[in-house]
Formats: sequence, structure tokens, C-alpha cells
Amino acid sequence: MDNPYVSIVVITAMAYLTVIKGEIPLRAYLSILAIPIAFILLSTFTIAIDFSKDPIGQYNLYLGFGYVFTSIMQLKKMIFLILKIFAAISALQMLTLSTPSSEIIYVLRKACVPKIIIELMSLIYRYIFILMDVATKMKNSAKSRQGYCDFKTSCYTFGNIASNMLIISLKKANAYYDAMEARCYDGELVFLEEDKDIDKMQLAVAAAFISFLILLGSFTR
Repeated sequence: MDNPYVSIVVITAMAYLTVIKGEIPLRAYLSILAIPIAFILLSTFTIAIDFSKDPIGQYNLYLGFGYVFTSIMQLKKMIFLILKIFAAISALQMLTLSTPSSEIIYVLRKACVPKIIIELMSLIYRYIFILMDVATKMKNSAKSRQGYCDFKTSCYTFGNIASNMLIISLKKANAYYDAMEARCYDGELVFLEEDKDIDKMQLAVAAAFISFLILLGSFTR
């Protein structure tokens, strides 16, 4: 819904569920959102700023070869877009911080998402942490050998770690594929899944919240 009021409500509700109900420290939550916020600001900045040979718009600055200008309409468009993107990211972060990946994959399987997509999601998700663990060990090993004593050495060490990561990732992939085949892998991953009853109160609250967003978007259009 292209509505700033809806976006603000979603951002507030997701922060409440994550920080208050999920008991995640506010500083940790903000640090998680810091990276996407930086990308959002950089990507939406170009919407508000434009170039022209003539001094147009409510605000403009002459740079010698032309004018950098903006207007109230462009600034509003940028702010509304930031709120909409940030609301979507807040909802995604709430889901990832509160729900295990196995349960998300379980729901996708129930929703008849193609098996190849589900299996790739599971393997990629698990493999990320394997590579992160390997990279952390290599970085600590390099630090113990003064691999980051100055800028030049740091760049050299980073290059070596990056090149070694490619080789190690291929070795790890082969090792884990052999482990899967040793466990009778026949082209389909089978996971232990537990059926959970739906809490009617949570379902009612979720339906009420979505209905409220629809009504808010309709009355503030």
C-alpha cells in the first residue's frame, strides 16, 4: 500500500514485536537495521536530487556547469519511498528474528512452493554459516600472525583469505555432498517437521491488524 501512514504503523508494530515481545535489545535491533537503512538512503537520494542547466525547483545550487535542484514534491516522494521500503524491511527482520528458518521452509512447503527452491534455500542458508565460521577462523589465524599490522598487509591478507575461501568452499561443498549421498540422498531433501496448532488468538490479532492497515490506507488515501 503506497501510504506513509500505513508504513509508519507497520514500522512501529514490527519494532514493538521484535524489541518488546521478542526481548531483543534495542541497540542490537537498530544495528541490524543500520545496513539496509544505509542502502535505502543511498538509493533514494537520487530521487530527490536532479541536475539542470536552468535554476528550477524550490531549492537549487549552482555548481559551475549546471544546477543541482530539488523540490518539495521530490522530497516527499523520497520520504514516502523510504518509509515504504523500511516498513517492508522491518517486517522481514521481524520474521527472520522470531521464526526459525526450518519453520519458514515448512510453511513454504505447505504452500506448494517448488521443491528445488525450498532445497536451495535450505542449503544456501546452512552453507552461509559454514563459510562464516571458516572465514572467522582464517581471520583470527591471520591476526595472530600480524596479518593486519598495517594497511598494505591488511589488503594482502584480505586477498589471500578471499582466494582461499573459494577453494575451501568448493572442498566443503564436495564433502557435504558426499555426506548427503552417504545418507541415501536421492535428489530430495527430507526434513523432520513438526505440525503445530494455530493459536486462534494470534490468528485473530493478525487478521485485526491487517484489517486495520487496510482501513487506514483507505481513509488516508
